[in-house]
Amino acid sequence: MAEPIAKEQLDPQAQLDRLAGLAQDVLARCRARGASQADVVLDLDRGLAVNVRLGEVETVEYTRDRGLSLTVYFGQRKGSASTADLAPASLEATVEQACAIAKLTEEDPAAGLAEAELMATEFPDFDQWHPWGLDAEHAIALAVACEQAGREADPRIDNSEGAAVNTNESLSVYANTHGFVGRERSTSHSLSCSLIAGKGSAMQRDYWYTSALAAEDLEPAAAVGRRAAERAVARLSPRQVKTGEYPVLYAPEVARSLIGHLLGAVSGGALYRRASFLLDQAGQRIFPAWMNIVEKPHLRRGFRSAAFDGEGVATREQDLVRDGVLVRYVLGSYSARKLGLKTTGNAGGIHNLVVETGEYGFDELVQRMGRGLVVTELMGQGVNTVTGDYSRGAAGFWVENGEIVHPVDELTIAGNLRDMFQRIEAVGRDVDRRSHILTGSILVGRMTVAGAA
Repeated sequence: MAEPIAKEQLDPQAQLDRLAGLAQDVLARCRARGASQADVVLDLDRGLAVNVRLGEVETVEYTRDRGLSLTVYFGQRKGSASTADLAPASLEATVEQACAIAKLTEEDPAAGLAEAELMATEFPDFDQWHPWGLDAEHAIALAVACEQAGREADPRIDNSEGAAVNTNESLSVYANTHGFVGRERSTSHSLSCSLIAGKGSAMQRDYWYTSALAAEDLEPAAAVGRRAAERAVARLSPRQVKTGEYPVLYAPEVARSLIGHLLGAVSGGALYRRASFLLDQAGQRIFPAWMNIVEKPHLRRGFRSAAFDGEGVATREQDLVRDGVLVRYVLGSYSARKLGLKTTGNAGGIHNLVVETGEYGFDELVQRMGRGLVVTELMGQGVNTVTGDYSRGAAGFWVENGEIVHPVDELTIAGNLRDMFQRIEAVGRDVDRRSHILTGSILVGRMTVAGAA
């Protein structure tokens, strides 16, 4: 049986103090070996994962991980090393390896820590630490109840791919030779269920899940199972549609993938490699004039809330898109130097991206589109961030006269992201809050939908 994940077993403050002490010791070792700069990340993670299927336990996994990642600079020569062993001898060996690697590398004019004056100095609590106190027996009971509720929700539910419960606690310290030491702690919990409706060649699968930083914010287990059942049954007896150009409404859970493609195209790595269709587009209008996208790194219980980025740079609320215009790129200090720009405090990624919504709910957007496709599932990886060409498998529902009339699958939707962004007609207020990308449904006015001939 898995070890319980109980609050009293992990004193986060004491563990963070210990990690901070180890970080400062490692940095001192780097200086003693002649490094001009260095930074280090130490992590402690522990979690419990349970999977059940057809009422029987399939797996119970308890994890406990720790690690150290070190980067040293000798001038503009860089070396990195990592270890999962935090014993003094292992730390010394890791420092030695990183320094040896740095002395063998070529100089890189963009290498080095972020500027010292950019380091965060305030560290508010974003309410991200909520241990569940969940043991294996309780987790199994939740998963079984979730799956059972789904299997009993409709007689057309004929099989199950199972239900899963996961809980995790994470502690992290980032420190560098500017004297910066930043500490973070967070928890994450989830419950999911995947069910199969119908029989034989007519079977359809769908799922639902809930995730949150605090267990109290999760949907009830039975509700997750029933929602998975409703989604699976709704996909029975799909029809094909005639190939053509139609409006496409991305449901919230898939709409955030469009924003993810935007982030990939405006990230520093893609830009300095000249591998982005949005190269040199900062200051240009790439969305409709009403559209705004804002990074909000200080949201309470935000999935990616943080006072500092992966280099210790202070985070702040800032626009990514304002009035349809791409205001900035997403940069850490290295990519910023490569581009001749300044870091945006995004080393390690974006923090809580909020797509501002309009007045319409999902049903109103369906009515507004009139005739077209609602996408609830995407398949494949057919997105070229260099050209913006977009082609993905899709499934969902067909809309006629402003109403959903039948499910559809085995479709391909295609376009170019540059055109798709410009053709966005609305963002719904039905925001999916299970991610750090917060968006509602997104209605694209016209895309190619390839179905039956």
